[in-house]
Amino acid sequence: MWPRIDGLRVMEFGTPGDFRDELNALVVAGKKRGTAGLHDEYRAEGEELEHVGERLVVVDNAGDRLVDIVVTGVEIRPFGEVGREFADSEGEGFRSADHWREGHARYWGAQGVQVGPRTLIVCLSFRLAD
Repeated sequence: MWPRIDGLRVMEFGTPGDFRDELNALVVAGKKRGTAGLHDEYRAEGEELEHVGERLVVVDNAGDRLVDIVVTGVEIRPFGEVGREFADSEGEGFRSADHWREGHARYWGAQGVQVGPRTLIVCLSFRLAD
């Protein structure tokens, strides 16, 4: 089960350290409006997918509340079919959908997970909460 703060699920971007700081800064600035997760991780951890309208707590490296976000979209897509629009929503400067796939394959590979064109990805869209 994922951590909760005030009854809300916690959203941890990237891995702890500088990378999380960079991603969180993009969220706070409103530049990062999307993130991708592995569908299998939800199943392995017994978590339901997020739903439109759900409020999530973004945490910093210490696990403290940084900002809240509201889910605006949830789609499950094969890794090989994630498009440019979603890649752009992540706010990380991906030049193309292929560049997005290269970066995410490297990231998940470093976590010990190999992804292929048919690996199911949860594409989550969000906005900063009011």
